[in-house]
Amino acid sequence: MQSPKQLAEGNITRLIIHFSGPAIIGMLVMSIYNVVDRIYIGRGVGALGLAGLTVGFPIMLLIMASTMLVGVGATALISLRLGEQKVDEAEQIMANAFVLLLVIAIMLTIVGLTFLAPLLRLFGASENVLPYAYSYMRIILLGTVFQTISFGANNFIRAEGNPKTAMITMLIGAIINIVLDPIMIFVFKFGVAGAALATIFSQAMSMTWVLTYFLSGRGHLKIRPAYFKLRFSLVKIIVSMGSPVFFQQTVSSLVIVMLNNSLLAYGGDLAISAHGVIHSILTLLMMPIFGLSQGLQPIIGYNYGAKKYGRVKKALFVAILFASGIALLGYLGVVLFPERLVQLFSEDVELVTLGAHALRLFMALLPILGFAIIGANYFQAVGKPKQALFLNLSRQIFFFLPTLLILPRYLGLNGIWLVPPVADVLSAMVTGIAVYREVRYLGKLEQLGDTDSG
Repeated sequence: MQSPKQLAEGNITRLIIHFSGPAIIGMLVMSIYNVVDRIYIGRGVGALGLAGLTVGFPIMLLIMASTMLVGVGATALISLRLGEQKVDEAEQIMANAFVLLLVIAIMLTIVGLTFLAPLLRLFGASENVLPYAYSYMRIILLGTVFQTISFGANNFIRAEGNPKTAMITMLIGAIINIVLDPIMIFVFKFGVAGAALATIFSQAMSMTWVLTYFLSGRGHLKIRPAYFKLRFSLVKIIVSMGSPVFFQQTVSSLVIVMLNNSLLAYGGDLAISAHGVIHSILTLLMMPIFGLSQGLQPIIGYNYGAKKYGRVKKALFVAILFASGIALLGYLGVVLFPERLVQLFSEDVELVTLGAHALRLFMALLPILGFAIIGANYFQAVGKPKQALFLNLSRQIFFFLPTLLILPRYLGLNGIWLVPPVADVLSAMVTGIAVYREVRYLGKLEQLGDTDSG
């Protein structure tokens, strides 16, 4: 566990590696839940099974968005309070966040199960795909509480300076999921329902690990029952801090809904299956950058709270460099091996051909995403949710959706595959302007003497 002194004085590059290494592994492991399901379903059920998971994914994004609203919001706030040496207030925030996660899980389960079938049709499920999507998502919704507690509360472990334990949480769930998926699908012949059962059982084991960590008193922060009573002032600021990533995920869900319906109109169920494969590959490539961003958050949050602005700038620059390198490596993999990547999910010749072609177009400007993600999430870490919200939503609302409405009319299905790179370059330009202005602002604060360049 890293001490507050190390966060304030330790070598920035080493701190980023220390915090981000486990976070990257944890995020990759988290993505395995969906990717492994798609691989086994693609090979054990077929293209329609893949399409079923794809049309149900917006619901899973909404669950994740609600979890991150509390988990990420509370984590950013906890890091800032620890930087200000306000441990008691950090524990109050954590306790309130636990209660919020439980309430959200119950509400999502009830609403989701009540309106599942009409939601799936709205999200692009044809009559052929609907049975697969319904069978999978019904079970996932029943296990919502496991996901919200395990993922949401795992952020608190990282915030207090224990990233390795947070990584173990994710590893436990992923390993169980990988083991159970083929058993449920190929041995017991449960199909997509088997994949869903494997997922929620693995999430339940992760939740058990997180709760055991805090209840056993191993953490720096303690769970105090007296703090479980919700305080409106804390809830308000948690939601405020978490709103950028919440709205980003919610808008992402809306984008995928519109994307699925466009794909159904221009390419049918096969195009939706191809998008499911592409999204899984993109998730695997982007998760290291999201893990880097998560590991960066407590470093920047603590030093910003401690008024060490020189260290904040250095951490931002180093993280952008690392993220750009990761994105470039992912891009090279896509360019050199598109068919092989798609073949991980299916041997269907039509799906492989369409998927490889779409993959090249979809990720044409992948290298710039590293900077865009780190730049936008920096504002989350320093307690500027409005700026973070604007940058996170700009790609989806201002660039992605309008382009999705225009390009397919002229280029057909290829126009849909080209929407992401167009949105990426425009949003990266906006993020660049915001980061440049912020760096200049930090420089002015340094000159005033309220800084330790470390």
